[in-house]
Amino acid sequence: MCGIAGWIDFNKNLKERKNIINNMSNTLVNRGPDAGGIYLKENICLIHRRLIVIDPENGIQPMIIKNGNIEYTLVYNGELYNTEELRKDLLNCGYSFKGHSDTEVLLTAFIEWGELCLERLNGIYAFAIWNNKEQKLFIARDRMGVKPLFFYHYNEGFIFASEIKTLLTNPLIKPIIDKEGLSEIFLLGPGRTSGNGVIKNIYELKPAEYGFFDKNGLKIQKYWYIKAKEHTDNVKNTIEKVRFLIIDSVKNQLISDVPLCCFLSGGLDSSIISKLAADEYAKNNKGPLNTYSVDYKDNQKYFSKNIFQPNSDKDYIKIMVDEIKSNHHEVLLENAELAEHLDEALIARDLPGMADIDSSLLLFCREIKKDFTVAVSGECADEIFGGYPWYHNKDILFEDTFPWSRSLDIRQGILKNGFLQNGEYYVKQKYIDTINETDVLPNDSNLNKRMRQMFMLNINWFMQTLLDRKDRMSMYNGLEVRVPFCDHRIVEYAYNIPWEIKSFKGREKGIVREAMRGLLPDEILWRKKSPYPKTHNPVYFKLVSESVINIRNNKNSIVSQILNWDTIENIINNPAKITSPWYGQLMTAPQILAYIIQVDKWFSEFHIEIL
Repeated sequence: MCGIAGWIDFNKNLKERKNIINNMSNTLVNRGPDAGGIYLKENICLIHRRLIVIDPENGIQPMIIKNGNIEYTLVYNGELYNTEELRKDLLNCGYSFKGHSDTEVLLTAFIEWGELCLERLNGIYAFAIWNNKEQKLFIARDRMGVKPLFFYHYNEGFIFASEIKTLLTNPLIKPIIDKEGLSEIFLLGPGRTSGNGVIKNIYELKPAEYGFFDKNGLKIQKYWYIKAKEHTDNVKNTIEKVRFLIIDSVKNQLISDVPLCCFLSGGLDSSIISKLAADEYAKNNKGPLNTYSVDYKDNQKYFSKNIFQPNSDKDYIKIMVDEIKSNHHEVLLENAELAEHLDEALIARDLPGMADIDSSLLLFCREIKKDFTVAVSGECADEIFGGYPWYHNKDILFEDTFPWSRSLDIRQGILKNGFLQNGEYYVKQKYIDTINETDVLPNDSNLNKRMRQMFMLNINWFMQTLLDRKDRMSMYNGLEVRVPFCDHRIVEYAYNIPWEIKSFKGREKGIVREAMRGLLPDEILWRKKSPYPKTHNPVYFKLVSESVINIRNNKNSIVSQILNWDTIENIINNPAKITSPWYGQLMTAPQILAYIIQVDKWFSEFHIEIL
C-alpha cells in the first residue's frame, strides 16, 4: 500500500513549482515510509510514496513502461489478489515481466485492455496512469472503495491525492466549507455522502468509478454495479458457495513478501480469518501465526452489556488462541492516551471521525507496526451478511431513515437554533437517493426488497465510514490492513441470497456461521455479534468533558460560536440519558463530546473558513 498524488495543468510549467510538489509528497510519507518517487514534466506531475509489501526491487514507482511510441506512467496504491492469473493472461498476449510485483502487472493490463482491465481486477486499489502521447490521465478506484482517491478539478487542470491534506498543501485549493459541508459534518458525520470531500470543490472518486482527464476536461464513469439476480442455489449449495468464497478470498490475501499478522477480537469474522491463516501457516511450515487484540485499562471493571455490546471479548479471544495456537499480543491502551490522540486521529483522517474509536485504532496499529507491515481484518462482513442489530429488529428495520443514526434530535440540539436549517430534508434526501439506486427484482417480497435496501445503505454509508477509518488509522502508521470480506465476488453473491437463507436459523450472519461449521469452536461460531471494543472507563469521560469546556472558553474557536452550550452541558451532566447512539453502535455521550473536540481541532488545524 502507498500514497499517491498528481497534478496536471496544461497552462502552467510545473517544473517551476517543485516546492509545492515536494510539500504534497511530504504529506504522504506516513502512507509510504519506505521510498518515494516523482515523475515531473512541464504539464504533468505524478507523486508516489511507497510501503513495500511485494517485490521491493521491481515495484518501484512511478513506474514507466513504453509500448511502441507511447509511454505509460503509473502511480498505484493497493493490492491485486489475482496477480498471477492476470500475469498468465498477459504472458499469453506476448508480454514479459521484469519482476513479480502487481504494479507491473496492473500497468501492463491497462496497456493491453485499457479501462476494460478494471473488469478483470480482484483487489483494492486507487491508481492513475498518464499517457504521454495522448496527454491523457486515467484514474480508477476499487469496487468497494477500500482505497481512497480525492481530487480537485479546475479550468486549467486537475489535482488528485490519496488524502485531503495533500490537496490542501497546494495553494490553488482553499479550505472553505459551505452549508453542504457543514451538513455533512454535523448531520451525517462521521459518515459522509459518497464522492463528497466535505471541503468545497474537493471530491472523491466514488467506489467502482474511473475517469479520464485531458484538455477537453474530466469525464467520470462507473464500471461496476451491484445487480439483483435470481438466487437459484438451494440452501446446501449456498452454504458451500459462501464457504468457498470466504476461504478463497482469505487465502488470496495472505500473500506478502513482508511479515503478516491478523486482528483477532474473538468475534466470528476475525476468528474465521485467523483460523484460515493459521491453517495456511501450519501447512506451509511458516511457524505460528501472530494475532493481535485491543482493550483498555480497567475496562472489565466498568463494562456493562447493552443491545450493541452483549459481552466482552477476552474469554473468546482465549478460546481462539488456544484453538489456533497463535502467538497472541494484547495491546492494552490507557484512557488518557485515547483522549490525547483524538487530535492525531483527526489529522490522520483529515475529517472528524469516530472519536476514540479512531484514536484507539490508530494506537493499536502503531503497536502492530513495530513488528508487522501487513495485517488482515474482518471488516465488512456485517454489512454484507446482515450482522448488525438493525437488520434483526423489526421496529428499526422498516424505519424510513439511516438505522445507525435514527434521530437528528441530538445533532440539531448541539447547534444554535437556525444554524443549519432544513437538516431533516438534507438527510432524508441522502437516504432516498440510496433507496432509489437499489436494484430489486419484481418478485422480491417486501422483506427481501427491504433487505436489499439495507444492504445498499450499509455498503454505501456505514461500511464506507469503517473503511475510511481503517485506511487512515492504519496507513498513518505505515501499516497495510487487508479486508477479505470486501472481495467483490462475495458481495455480488451475498446481495442475492434471500433473507430466509442469509439469516439461517434466525441468526445474524447465519449463513456464514453454518458455512464455517467445523472450522471454529461452537462458542465462537454461535457467539452474539459484538462490535469493536470501546472504553467504558469514567476517566475518559472526565477528560473529554474537560476538553469540551475548554473549547467553550476559547473565544477564538469557531466551533464555540456555533454550538448550543445548554445541550452540551446537559450531555456532560447527564450522560446516561444519551441512549440512542450518535452514530453506529458505539458513539454515545463520551464519543459525542470527543467528536466535538475533533470538529474544533479540524477547524483550527486545517484553517477551515465558513463560506
